[in-house]
Amino acid sequence: MSGHSKWKTNKGKKSLADAKRGATFTKIIKELTVIAREGGGNPDTNPKLRAVMQKAKEANMPSDNVKMAIKRGTGEVPGVIYENVTYEAYGPGGVAILIDALTDNKNRTTAELRNIMSKKGGNMAGAGSVSWMFTKKGYFLFEKTQIKEDDLMGIALDAGAEDIKSDDKNFEITTNPADFEKVKLALTAKGINFQDAEVTMIPSSSVKVIGGEAKTVLGLVEALEDHDDVQQVYANFDIPDEILEEASAE
Repeated sequence: MSGHSKWKTNKGKKSLADAKRGATFTKIIKELTVIAREGGGNPDTNPKLRAVMQKAKEANMPSDNVKMAIKRGTGEVPGVIYENVTYEAYGPGGVAILIDALTDNKNRTTAELRNIMSKKGGNMAGAGSVSWMFTKKGYFLFEKTQIKEDDLMGIALDAGAEDIKSDDKNFEITTNPADFEKVKLALTAKGINFQDAEVTMIPSSSVKVIGGEAKTVLGLVEALEDHDDVQQVYANFDIPDEILEEASAE
């Protein structure tokens, strides 16, 4: 089970409880604007836009905000032009980190992320240094109590799932990105409630970190995720559940 995925799930629950809506809305607005600019403003013909609109709905973003962001992207109303930038880095213990950002000032964002790295024990890396360790996949995480494994195998594999894993509490499914929506619809039709459901970057291997080093890694990842220009942070750490839960509760 992906340690970073469980960290994101736990932290996501905490963030919702803390009502960090302003920062969340800002990130979603940027994403809507860029995706509408690249693929058009119609969610019926732009599946990426449809997925982010669903994210906005789940975050309780007002529909007027969503519509305005899309219109800025399509050029119907003037707005800031954002650039998609990917940064590569290493954290404590040799943890590989990929950072996806949307920015209107690449130099400023680069300097600010480099500053976070220097303060939190990380180092920026050159292009290609860690990206080869990650593959884009559809990803689902949900509790095992919702469905029997045999039933899940039939439903998920028929819909296009590539792999199904489990631990004591959860099922974890990965798919080709193109099959993500189809698998999600099939699982939703069976009443599955997801802890996590997204197209993400899955690491090919993980780095085990424990104790104080694990907490330092989590501090670095959280600081990066909290930056206004950062959309996603992917990392290949494997941290014990008790440390993840303790950090999420703080």
